[in-house]
Amino acid sequence: MGRVKANRGLLEWVDSIIFAIVILALVFTFGVRVVQVDGSSMNPGLVDGERLLLSSLPYEPEYGDVVVIDSYTGYGKLLIKRVIGKGGDVIDIDFEQGIVYRNGEALDEPYTADKTYLSEGVTFPLTVPEGMLFIMGDNRNDSKDSRSPEIGCVSEGDVLGRAVLRLTPFDKFGLIS
Repeated sequence: MGRVKANRGLLEWVDSIIFAIVILALVFTFGVRVVQVDGSSMNPGLVDGERLLLSSLPYEPEYGDVVVIDSYTGYGKLLIKRVIGKGGDVIDIDFEQGIVYRNGEALDEPYTADKTYLSEGVTFPLTVPEGMLFIMGDNRNDSKDSRSPEIGCVSEGDVLGRAVLRLTPFDKFGLIS
């Protein structure tokens, strides 16, 4: 009788471990991903080589969110950028003053490395089409983003998720604002 109880206890323990592994696999398959920052376009907030935890759960992108755009877009690699405009917004940039406007209001952007002086060829003002996002890197003068005809506005459907947590380096571990 004691042997049956011991085997039952062992089976329950193994069952719990298998269940936990399945749950973790589902979460990492459908809920979160880990991505690596590639390049300097998000400096100073995110730097080359840092690893980020990305929430892949469906959500409505909000202004200021750091999002990851799928690599199958015309640019051909993952884009980690900040949401500046959504469908229907009018984006304008004064490249002499370095100021970005959304719907006529200057944006307060304490996260940027510098003012926006780099024009990539898109004509402003620009109305963001419905279902699309206007995205920009925080390092405005060293970022390939929606100002470039190569990227332009990106579909909300191309958003893999929102970056929520910096995993590495460990001394900078924490939430992404």
